[in-house]
Amino acid sequence: MMMVMQPEGLGAREGPFAGSGGGGEYMEQEEDWDRDLLLDPAWEKQQRKTFTAWCNSHLRKAGTQIENIEDDFRNGLKLMLLLEVISGERLPRPDKGKMRFHKIANVNKALDFIASKGVKLVSIGAEGEEVAGRVLGRARGGEGERRPDSTDLECQANLSPDPYPAEIVDGNLKMTLGMIWTIILRFAIQDISVEETSAKEGLLLWCQRKTAPYRNVNVQNFHTSWKDGLALCALIHRHRPDLIDYAKLRKDDPIGNLNTAFEVAEKYLDIPKMLDAEDIVNTPKPDEKAIMTYVSCFYHAFAGAEQAETAANRICKVLAVNQENEKLMEEYEKLASELLEWIRRTIPWLENRVGEPSMSAMQRKLEDFRDYRRLHKPPRVQEKCQLEINFNTLQTKLRLSHRPAFMPSEGKLVSDIANAWRGLEQVEKGYEDWLLSEIRRLQRLQHLAEKFRQKASLHEAWTRGKEEMLSQRDYDSASLQEVRALLRRHEAFESDLAAHQDRVEHIAALAQELNELDYHEAASVNSRCQAICDQWDNLGTLTQKRRDALERMEKLLETIDQLQLEFARRAAPFNNWLDGAVEDLQDVWLVHSVEETQSLLTAHDQFKATLPEADRERGAIMGIQGEIQKICQTYGLRPCSTNPYITLSPQDINTKWDMVRKLVPSRDQTLQEELARQQVNERLRRQFAAQANAIGPWIQAKVEEVGRLAAGLAGSLEEQMAGLRQQEQNIINYKTNIDRLEGDHQLLQESLVFDNKHTVYSMEHIRVGWEQLLTSIARTINEVENQVLTRDAKGLSQEQLNEFRASFNHFDRKRNGMMEPDDFRACLISMGYDLGEVEFARIMTMVDPNAAGVVTFQAFIDFMTRETAETDTAEQVVASFKILAGDKNYITPEELRRELPAEQAEYCIRRMVPYKGSGAPAGALDYVAFSSALYGESDL
Repeated sequence: MMMVMQPEGLGAREGPFAGSGGGGEYMEQEEDWDRDLLLDPAWEKQQRKTFTAWCNSHLRKAGTQIENIEDDFRNGLKLMLLLEVISGERLPRPDKGKMRFHKIANVNKALDFIASKGVKLVSIGAEGEEVAGRVLGRARGGEGERRPDSTDLECQANLSPDPYPAEIVDGNLKMTLGMIWTIILRFAIQDISVEETSAKEGLLLWCQRKTAPYRNVNVQNFHTSWKDGLALCALIHRHRPDLIDYAKLRKDDPIGNLNTAFEVAEKYLDIPKMLDAEDIVNTPKPDEKAIMTYVSCFYHAFAGAEQAETAANRICKVLAVNQENEKLMEEYEKLASELLEWIRRTIPWLENRVGEPSMSAMQRKLEDFRDYRRLHKPPRVQEKCQLEINFNTLQTKLRLSHRPAFMPSEGKLVSDIANAWRGLEQVEKGYEDWLLSEIRRLQRLQHLAEKFRQKASLHEAWTRGKEEMLSQRDYDSASLQEVRALLRRHEAFESDLAAHQDRVEHIAALAQELNELDYHEAASVNSRCQAICDQWDNLGTLTQKRRDALERMEKLLETIDQLQLEFARRAAPFNNWLDGAVEDLQDVWLVHSVEETQSLLTAHDQFKATLPEADRERGAIMGIQGEIQKICQTYGLRPCSTNPYITLSPQDINTKWDMVRKLVPSRDQTLQEELARQQVNERLRRQFAAQANAIGPWIQAKVEEVGRLAAGLAGSLEEQMAGLRQQEQNIINYKTNIDRLEGDHQLLQESLVFDNKHTVYSMEHIRVGWEQLLTSIARTINEVENQVLTRDAKGLSQEQLNEFRASFNHFDRKRNGMMEPDDFRACLISMGYDLGEVEFARIMTMVDPNAAGVVTFQAFIDFMTRETAETDTAEQVVASFKILAGDKNYITPEELRRELPAEQAEYCIRRMVPYKGSGAPAGALDYVAFSSALYGESDL
């Protein structure tokens, strides 16, 4: 009885060879066995050509081919070779003999291998017996029956139990085609699977999907749907649009379309030409098996590429996520390093409290500090805020992509930067006060130094020639009158000298104060002061010596001119008064307010009120001199050109008096100018205060408003973001007011105005509040951005987010945007969580990993959505690399460069470690370890 292969449980017979193995599914045929035995000639021709080309496409890998399908498989050798090539397995060693039973044995080995793949052999009925009879008849050398002789028995002994191998050996075309079709089904079509369909239905669905977008293509079967050639051209164009210009194809040119597809497939896709265009076009219904065989070659040509492309896309997506995250990490590290380096450089500058010797140098320091606060620090404040935002965004992206949290390198944590920033602000806090105090000190030093120089110059001018005068011995040849005059003159000098004692002490006190205030020219001041003191001591010694000498002479000389004495007595104090008046009128001052200037003006007015009385005294003194001259004229005495009691002449008194009269209006003008300057300063104070008193409360109100927005955002995230962006723009637009206030502040400092009783807000208060406001709005916007990232990544609806926000706000009892652990526990219980201590402790480690004792809204959102996240895994990436590697446990650099974009291929090659397993070529890389590392600790 003849045996054929048929799948188990299949009711209808399906052809000479039909079956399935390993749970696979073969297509059902409309034709029955009898129809297959009587194959349509056109179909037979198409099958013969197609199956021959299909076999050769595999046999050429072994360096051979077939010319005649029914003859070249008769000895079983090429049939066994074909099965080895397409299965990748070794078959039993073939028999090398050329006798018939050797050929039958080889065919049986091939059929046994097919059966080992799950294809069952079943009887085909009486037709098989007739065929067997014909085979036996041919074996006996004739068609009639006769008793077997020994040769017949030997021949029968070498026949297969199933006569079918003999049909193959005898070159039965129908049986051979059926066998090849069974091989094609088993090894080329059975494993095709698309959306839980397999074999014929899977291949058909694949074709339909790939050709769906193309005009004039409607694949419904494997015969008439392919006659115009457009379906084949569409398959090629879908995968390789560079090979065919589909827009130029015409439906009314089926032969041209088919030949185009055949030629392109053979030339570029390594799919041999298995069909004739004319046969397909001229056949009402082309052979289904031939079409399926040819189309399956396209599936295998493209499906592997698609699988590799899918795997490559998955790998590229994962690598893109890692590359983006690493870029963000590198940017964070770079920005953190630059910010910390700037802080490191800036702190020593602010800690340097060594004063400059000159006012101009200290004012340059103050200007440098203003530039630092106005130009250099604000960008760093923004960088610090942006650094925190980048860190939070990066952590959110890592969390959403199932990556471990980012741990910056040592010393570059957000907390480290915050600590460094606090250190900067602590150092900065007292720097401006120090600068202003130093400027005030230098201002006072300048004032004291100028006063010292003025008084020293006046004293030196007064003492000039006094030592020489006291050293004279003019009394030796003088008369009694002259001696008495000299004595009285000396007494007047002593009175004058005593009057100058306070001035010398004042000069010494000024020098002492300059030394205590560390005046940079203290050495020259001390030298000059010492010279004055030494000279003063010498004057005292000389004065005492001269007095002693004059007193000795006074005993000898008794006459003196009383009038000259009276002149001297009244002129000397008046002269001192004149000197004091000149000194006071030329005195410099230092005032800081309108009130102080008004006080000076009042004192000056009081001085002017004493001038009439002084003028009368001057007239009286001039009257004494006039009386002396009158007496001399009356009694014919020698006119006294000099007064023996005093060196001061009436002309000297008049000269000093004229000087006083000139200095009075000059001092009037100077005081009025100072009053005007102080009034300008007062206007500047009030102008600054008016703005500061408006800006300070505005900033405070905005800070509170942003805090309320952060705690109670309503509406969709996009609406919230729009509202916050508008709020941010309003704040940015308000910056002009801050800049204007900075300008007024600078005017005050340039005018050396350092106090302002009209406001409690200093420029420093405004700056700190403004920086806090900018940071607050930026952090709130970043929180909403992270919520958008979380929502989009985890598929949350706006209603869910609103529900989460409402729950969070309800239990945020302090309204500070954070829940304490007890509030968080109550919130979870209200949402249906049954919490024990251990479970709640586990949850707290998730939402509060740093043990800060609070739960932020972002941490709350992450916890509520974490279980629903769908992310890529290391296992998926390993599977994708395995596809690119051709199912090997390693991958080569050449394969990576072939399958991945250049940038990502090099990224993998740089980071993959060498493969350590056996049997790998040089340079092989370990993609399993690399995939695991993608989800492990970051290099950074």
